[in-house]
Amino acid sequence: MAHIDAGKTTTTERILFYAGVISRLGEVDDGAATTDWMVLEQERGISITAAATVFTWRGCEVNLIDTPGHVDFTIEVERSLRVLDGAIAVFSAVEGVQAQSEAVWRQADRHHIPRLAFINKCDRVGADPDAVVAELRERLAAVPLVLHLPIGLGDDFVGVIDLVSQTTRTWDDDTLGVAFTDGPIPAEHAAAATAARDRLLDTLADLDAEFLAAYLRVGAYDGVPGTITEDDLRAAIRRVTLGNLAVPVLCGSAFRNKGVHNLLDAVVDFLPAPSDLPAITGVVPSTGAVATIAPTADADLAALVWKVMADLGPDGSERGMVTYVRVYAGVLTTGATVYNATKDRREHIQRLVRMHANLREDVDALPAGAIGAIVVGPGERGATTGDTLCAPEAPIRLDAVQVPAPVIGVAIEPATAADVERLRGALDRLAAEDPSFVVGVDPDTGATTIAGMGELHLEVLVDRLRREFGVDARVGRLQVAYRETVTGRGQAEARHVAVGRTPADYGHVILAVAAADRGRGVRFANQAPAAEIPADLVPAVAEAVVEAAAAGVVAGYPMTDLDVALLGGSTHEIDATARGFKLATTRAFREAATAAGPTILEPLMELEVRTPDDHTGDVLGELLARRAKIGALEARGGGQVISATVPLAEMMGYASVLRSSSRGRATYSMRFASYAEAPKAIRARLSHSAGAL
Repeated sequence: MAHIDAGKTTTTERILFYAGVISRLGEVDDGAATTDWMVLEQERGISITAAATVFTWRGCEVNLIDTPGHVDFTIEVERSLRVLDGAIAVFSAVEGVQAQSEAVWRQADRHHIPRLAFINKCDRVGADPDAVVAELRERLAAVPLVLHLPIGLGDDFVGVIDLVSQTTRTWDDDTLGVAFTDGPIPAEHAAAATAARDRLLDTLADLDAEFLAAYLRVGAYDGVPGTITEDDLRAAIRRVTLGNLAVPVLCGSAFRNKGVHNLLDAVVDFLPAPSDLPAITGVVPSTGAVATIAPTADADLAALVWKVMADLGPDGSERGMVTYVRVYAGVLTTGATVYNATKDRREHIQRLVRMHANLREDVDALPAGAIGAIVVGPGERGATTGDTLCAPEAPIRLDAVQVPAPVIGVAIEPATAADVERLRGALDRLAAEDPSFVVGVDPDTGATTIAGMGELHLEVLVDRLRREFGVDARVGRLQVAYRETVTGRGQAEARHVAVGRTPADYGHVILAVAAADRGRGVRFANQAPAAEIPADLVPAVAEAVVEAAAAGVVAGYPMTDLDVALLGGSTHEIDATARGFKLATTRAFREAATAAGPTILEPLMELEVRTPDDHTGDVLGELLARRAKIGALEARGGGQVISATVPLAEMMGYASVLRSSSRGRATYSMRFASYAEAPKAIRARLSHSAGAL
């Protein structure tokens, strides 16, 4: 995981090469990298989808997922982290910690994933691993354990000093780094290596009681020499890494074939094996009770679907779906019938494969700890992202993949009337693959809409429509995904009465709508006395609340960050119906939300711009004109890095403006930050456009 262009895919290519999975190296810039297998990835030189593969190192089988670095494809990182036990965070030795570096780091924090940090590109001019380590500490709140020192930097970078083994390693260029030489630390580097190793020992002693005891036992403190063995060190580093107390930091240059062997050794030495995992926790679908299961092959089956992809033939014909799974417990076998605890149905497993990017290796079984895929034939019902597959006799539902809400949308229509159905089918396929891609219908115009995480996200998906499904489409102007909320509290009562008619309907509710914290969504609570509203009618009220909130009350945008409470009402012993209560709820919700001070929210983005010094003024001026709030301006890597928060609506077309104003020398990245109340003028414009009073 990393910011775009930090070198993830190049590092992955070297890993597969040295592990013997591939026999020759392919480069990203040549469109030949193994895990950038999509034509779009090869043409654009970026990763778009998470690619899974597996390799063996030092007798250990390792599942590897290469994730995209662009923020628009953040769902690929999110769902990959959901099923992985460890991660390698790749940083450029020149650019250091960048905007998306922070984003993926926070995602890994949320999933409590142990990780390694690999400072790549030490061969580049301006490389400064020490500065990157400082940024890990300051910007990511990490505790870095520096295990390597570079021997030279830039053009002089030839190898690394290993502070654990107290040796050097240099790689042979003629063999593309396959051959390497280990040797003693040169005299000119001895003082720096000793000081760095002492810092490593001190940090470990602060973090790990067992290591501290060994540290004190041999007298290796306060400058008194002692003997800490390599085994002591590696065991302590592993413990603090698995406990998420610290992050081992290594360095190298994947492109120059230096440092990757050490990185692979660190994966085996310090990242968790499936046997290191605690018991897997889920819920029993029928009762909601908490359930646990051991992460072993002899336990009952528990597997999570984390990704699906359309299985298309070379001519674009549909061959079904490829369903990616992580097996947490038990063994998933070909020919088995499993229970889909999310969909409440049984599914038959006809074919299992291990994926190597876009290539498949048929297998009979996937044991606990494995990542593989189920091949689902055309016309068959398959699982979708977030589904749990388990043993029918031991049902358990695992936590699903968290899906970010889209922030930008556009209307779309086929280029020809004959393609209407084909477009809809293709969009449904893409939405099944990518949960952050949402297909909808504009309630006012009836036009089909698509929404996603950014301009590039939608651009790539429209391109895929043409390439993979043979559907040309026209798109309208990009539209920002505004939201509505309330600023206070409102209460309303509504009745729907149609008694004595056929069909009869009755519903009566009292609702309260109140503001909630940002990011809480819409939460419903039933606080009505059971005598007033029977329990079997409460789900109809909850469903109507969700539907009414989706329609908004100001300008038709979905509402969020609301607490909605059903306070009371009344029933009718004969004519009370779910339909009647839904109609009453819809009216009560609109009245209560209107009384609660509704407003419009706009999405804000965290922006990072890197610019040469001589263009800083122009870049700042342009950002301020776009309602940006400048957070920081710091010198880094021979230029300036500007951090800001800016409304997404103001960033349309910014890429071309920045390119022009900086003569192509400045770059930027941004990611979704939060929603905030839009300025009064914008709220008025949006309300007027929607025809609101």
